[in-house]
Amino acid sequence: MAILEKIRKRTTVLIFIIGMALFAFVISGIFTGNNFGGVKVGSAVGEVNGEAISIDDFRAKMEVASGRFGSQATATQIVNTVWDQEVRSTILEQEFEKLGINIEQDQIMELIRNNPSFTQNPQFQDENGFFDETAFRSFIADLRVNAPEQYRLWLQNEQALIQSAKEQTYMDLIRAGAGASLQEGELDYHLANDKVDIRYVRVPYSSIPDSTVNVNRKEIAAYIEEHEEDYQQEAARDIQYVFFEEKASMADEAAINEAMKELFVDREEYVAQEDTTLVIPGFRNTTEMDAFLDRNSDLKYDTIFKLRNDLPAQHADSLLSLSVGEVYGPYRDGEYFKMSRMMEKRLNGSVKASHILITYEGAERANPNITRTKEEAQERAEELLAEAQKPETVFAQLARDNSDGPSAPRGGDLGYFQEGIMTPKFNDFAFGNEVETIGLVETEFGFHIVRVDDKQDIVRLATLARLIEPSVETVNSLFTEATSFEMAVSNEGVSFAEEARKNEYQARPVNKLKAMDENLPGLGSERRIVQWAFNPETELGDIRRFDLSNGYAVVQLTAKYAKGLMSVEDASVRVLPILRKEKKTARIMEANKGKDMQTIAADNGVTIASASALTAKTPTIPGAGREPLVVGTAVAMDQGSTSGLLKGETGVYKLEVTNREDAPSLDNYAPYANTLKNSLGTRVAADVYNALKEKAEIEDNRSVFY
Repeated sequence: MAILEKIRKRTTVLIFIIGMALFAFVISGIFTGNNFGGVKVGSAVGEVNGEAISIDDFRAKMEVASGRFGSQATATQIVNTVWDQEVRSTILEQEFEKLGINIEQDQIMELIRNNPSFTQNPQFQDENGFFDETAFRSFIADLRVNAPEQYRLWLQNEQALIQSAKEQTYMDLIRAGAGASLQEGELDYHLANDKVDIRYVRVPYSSIPDSTVNVNRKEIAAYIEEHEEDYQQEAARDIQYVFFEEKASMADEAAINEAMKELFVDREEYVAQEDTTLVIPGFRNTTEMDAFLDRNSDLKYDTIFKLRNDLPAQHADSLLSLSVGEVYGPYRDGEYFKMSRMMEKRLNGSVKASHILITYEGAERANPNITRTKEEAQERAEELLAEAQKPETVFAQLARDNSDGPSAPRGGDLGYFQEGIMTPKFNDFAFGNEVETIGLVETEFGFHIVRVDDKQDIVRLATLARLIEPSVETVNSLFTEATSFEMAVSNEGVSFAEEARKNEYQARPVNKLKAMDENLPGLGSERRIVQWAFNPETELGDIRRFDLSNGYAVVQLTAKYAKGLMSVEDASVRVLPILRKEKKTARIMEANKGKDMQTIAADNGVTIASASALTAKTPTIPGAGREPLVVGTAVAMDQGSTSGLLKGETGVYKLEVTNREDAPSLDNYAPYANTLKNSLGTRVAADVYNALKEKAEIEDNRSVFY
């Protein structure tokens, strides 16, 4: 922050240094004569240091982000991403304005010339393949006239380019001031290399039971007031809910099972017009399986042959043991009841093979870098065949080291394949030889040293499937159940948790919901519930039933937390251990005041330990953990001296320095100073922005709109 203050005080100098023009042009102005900005309309989704973030602009950027993320992110995740970007952009833009940082016309074109997404686009290249600025300008002008929606997207991309360039300039200025002196380099060198050996005694805080240390409410409140910045909280809500899941009952499952059994057998159907009875083939006997499954199954007929691994693991053995025409089931597979009929079996119908491809110049799909002749390729392949057939050879390693094919990194593994997938000669070798056979095959791709790794049977099954779903009666009953519970707990004096317990429902609490939370434990993504909890009109104790995609949730608002300083109750979980530790420290120090190490060890039932080669830069004591104050004190002490009692992280210490080894002085500490400077430089972007954000006044209204 001190660096930022210096920058602000030297605005004029910085403007001179970076040579910014008085009138900054943006690229849309170059092409169209317009500039960015303008009056923002509509409501604000938030404010940053008094500057509004327009909901209209925000929604426009949401549209772009939605197209970019697609189905990979939820609406709330996209909202949060765009919000973070907008806050960052606004905070940094305010800094740019203070310093007069702008981007000139030639700088913008330079950005585009160095961006591969533009320069490598054939649309913007001349006949020699170089970036054509005129073609690019014409393209943007054409977008404005003929494709206004695409032009709007371009303006947003353009603004992102400009923002990135400004940020780079800004961060470079700060990095230039984030150096390290030779004295700082010398200090860093000694912190890392001055070493001490110590003897120490430690009385751990755990030696005093927590139950014997009393901390009252007043003490917690006083501590919170002294450390206000550490105990700020966002607005939050607590809720509890009962979930009524919409799922099939045992009776529903039995009915689905019974219906499938009826479809298994043939049935008779009387045709009155013809005064005759027709026999309608069931699943067991139908000769028109496609049509039968179209009419009766919730899953289409899959005619693809399957390996064992493609079948439901629990039922694979039973399915594979079927003879053609036999039926297995009904059986449960995930959300379905199924019956499967064996339609066709092929013994050894799938082969797993590996190969080493030796290709040559002119072979199909050969790498252009391959220069060997066909004769040379054959000679090399025969050499590798002889090597591959040796018992001690690991085929996969041989393939990795020698194959020209894309499967080389996988040890030549081609996986399982069925008849007709591979080129004919390769196919014939794989299916015509026993497992573990190794041989040479010539194809249009070159010479293959082929190893047959495994063979498996494949099957084609017809599967009648019915989704296990609740019946209309079950759905109606569940609605009645949820509504009855909602009405009961809405009555004055009725306890939500007690009523749930009485009805053998599970009341689940969800604590400290934030305004932009989306996922609720046990319910998934239910943004509506969060919005209801934060609605100003929702009062403590209010109850509401929500219709979900898979049932109903009856929800009660149980607590509200205002933004600002935590209450004693909320902060006590964090403060209580701190105050207990302080009281234990005082108690241990008082009990051991004036004692030597031997007496402290004897009186507290601990032993004197030793540690060697401790440094201030890595202040960890083996067996005791990280102890910066203790190790830092030891490093600053003379050899043979003894410390007083020290408040450590895990206990109270007393130590003696038994040996110290100061690192020899160096002629030049520049390497250490440079290392410090580089480490500072890598942290500039994150540290500077976080510091600016921490000091910014941010008003977040996202929850009002989303």
